[in-house]
Amino acid sequence: METEASCGQNNFEMSETLATFLASTPLLEEAWRVCNIANISFPGAYLVERIGSVAYIAFSGRQMTSGSDQKCRNLVALSKEDGGVFAPLYRHSEAEEPMVHHGMLKLFFSMFPSLQIQIADLMGKVKSIVITGHCIGGTTASLSALFLLCHLLSLSVYPPMSVLCITFGSPLLGNEALHRSIRHQRWGENFCHVVSKHDIMPRLLLAEIVNHIPHIQALLQFWHCCMASPHLPVAGLSSQVPSDLKRLLFLSVLKDLELLTQADDPSESLFWPFGSYVFCCQEGAICVENVASVMKMLHLMMATGSPNQSIEDHLKYGDYVAKVSRQFLQARNFEEGIPDSSYEAGVALALQSSDLTDKEPVVVMAKECLQMAQHSDKPNLNAANLAIKLSKIVPYRAEIEWYKACCDEADDQMGYYDSFKLTGASRREGRVNINRHRLAQFWNSVIHMLENNKLPHDFDRRGKWVNASHFYKLLVEPLDIADYYRTGMHRERGHYIEHGRERRYEVFDKWWRSVPEEENKRSKFASLTQDSCFWARVEEAKECLDNVRSERDATKRQQLWHKIDNFEAYARQLINNKEVSKDVLAKNSSFSRWMEEWKEMKSQVQQITPLFPGFVDGKVVP
Repeated sequence: METEASCGQNNFEMSETLATFLASTPLLEEAWRVCNIANISFPGAYLVERIGSVAYIAFSGRQMTSGSDQKCRNLVALSKEDGGVFAPLYRHSEAEEPMVHHGMLKLFFSMFPSLQIQIADLMGKVKSIVITGHCIGGTTASLSALFLLCHLLSLSVYPPMSVLCITFGSPLLGNEALHRSIRHQRWGENFCHVVSKHDIMPRLLLAEIVNHIPHIQALLQFWHCCMASPHLPVAGLSSQVPSDLKRLLFLSVLKDLELLTQADDPSESLFWPFGSYVFCCQEGAICVENVASVMKMLHLMMATGSPNQSIEDHLKYGDYVAKVSRQFLQARNFEEGIPDSSYEAGVALALQSSDLTDKEPVVVMAKECLQMAQHSDKPNLNAANLAIKLSKIVPYRAEIEWYKACCDEADDQMGYYDSFKLTGASRREGRVNINRHRLAQFWNSVIHMLENNKLPHDFDRRGKWVNASHFYKLLVEPLDIADYYRTGMHRERGHYIEHGRERRYEVFDKWWRSVPEEENKRSKFASLTQDSCFWARVEEAKECLDNVRSERDATKRQQLWHKIDNFEAYARQLINNKEVSKDVLAKNSSFSRWMEEWKEMKSQVQQITPLFPGFVDGKVVP
């Protein structure tokens, strides 16, 4: 366990610290206070209140959405519905698009025009905005916070405005891709979801509830009545909800939660949590961020409750927040002695705060759940480990550099690309090929880690990694192109650029384009051709030249001639700017041989132009 503790700051010490911080500041109490006012006085709307340099925007929990109809779990892609409001969340999405609950999104946009005006009025007047909401108002608050974060990203605001979203008993909002996009932007820390121990509402969308729509509608109406009259005793009011309804919903949700937490992969869930989850109870609060741990805690805590508690707890956030705020000063103690490691101490404190210490066998599962969160991703540590791995692959890259230098100086004057393409079966080229695959495996793993939010959010803008990936692309992609054409893949799939290029190179292109271009002119030829796809363009130009000789259709012949002209102009520009390596200009390189053939063809055309009017100024016209 000491090894685990030495891996970095303990997640559960951090959880205890964060929960204590929230409890020891007025944030939670003020957020719930304005939520309560919104619930009572602003049904279907929100209120804005300023306290010094902090503005609170509270969305009422007394709202109904299309989320209570037969499409209650329908998700919709943000890019298709938002008009660009949330563009930073999906602009760089490579895989599945971020999606959110359709009904919640429609509810947000019904308030969006007035919300824009309110936020614009607050800009420059406050340093922080706390956006909060209870029940369905919590999802509206989350979408509003996402809008504000996206909006601030597009502005040059200094000092930057602080944005914090605090929800109480809020249902889940979106899918795994939304979770990943929020983590990629490093906005997870801007969201704090407070969940009482047994509240069924935050757990509803993790279950198959299509068959229980009428029950959920009745439950929402009951909650809304209670929110409007918070002075009435919850226990007395909950008796108005039929016992069979409460039991049916409780057992159904609990069963689906258990099945979900038993799955090896949390991605089986349609909805994913994001941000920090503060689980509160009579004993205090614990903060968890790891997705799998959040899912398991949602199940384990609900499993210790009853149907009545699952309904009543949704209305007790005021009590829990007040108790957490009062109790944070109470000293924690270890009944069985102080643990040997800070790791065990952190787990013990977390279990005390979750009020699960005396409930076997739940406490065993809870401990395993919290230990799982200890091993959640540490982006900075992962980046440091990657730097070590990068240094270990340097010999593979150096061996390819040595091979290029040998090819460029060889007597056959073919150059780097053609040497590998024409003699790829030799022992020396075989060694280079192995190193090519090793480097590809490393860089693919880097991209995978970045896209799964296991690396810092600005990793792809760090000079070290942008330059290393760019150098790798310029050095190795010509070999990939040579292998593609040598093995005849272009005849099966089509040309390399459109049909054969590996995705990692496209990703590295994006990284490189984010770096400001230098205006310095080169005084000598580059060590590596600055267009890593140059040789693929040469191969396409070779095919065009072959086809123009045999093509009888005048229109198609003109199109081919135009393509060749464009490539020649592009190549000459690279050469004039000295952006090619000297292997491009080697006497027997594919490019040099192509240029000779092209000159010869143009010369022939010039000679026959007077005899055939179809040839004008060296160009073929219909």
